[in-house]
Amino acid sequence: MTGRPLALVVEDAPDQAALLRRYLDREGFDVFVARDAESAIAAFPDIDPILAVLDLLLPGISGQECARLVQEHFPDCFLVISSVLDAADYPPADAALPKPITGADLHAIVERVQR
Repeated sequence: MTGRPLALVVEDAPDQAALLRRYLDREGFDVFVARDAESAIAAFPDIDPILAVLDLLLPGISGQECARLVQEHFPDCFLVISSVLDAADYPPADAALPKPITGADLHAIVERVQR
């Protein structure tokens, strides 16, 4: 362990996952990337994220269901929904990060996360 806080990213698009990893690393987070909700859920026993960034349009289990499970398993985790969908369609979360993602938008959200 590096002693840095952990961020969970659930994103099926490799370019978006890499972008989020790079931005979050710069913000001082270790990053666990899951390509789908099933992979994220399988990792729950081994991770303890303080921040989760979830895409809504995922293969298999939906991003909405994944968001519900993250909130259930990690009630203190700061949940961020990232999607191309209209923000009005996002499930309840601590923050919204509409795509396309910018470093400035993510930075403004990360500033609100308790570390």
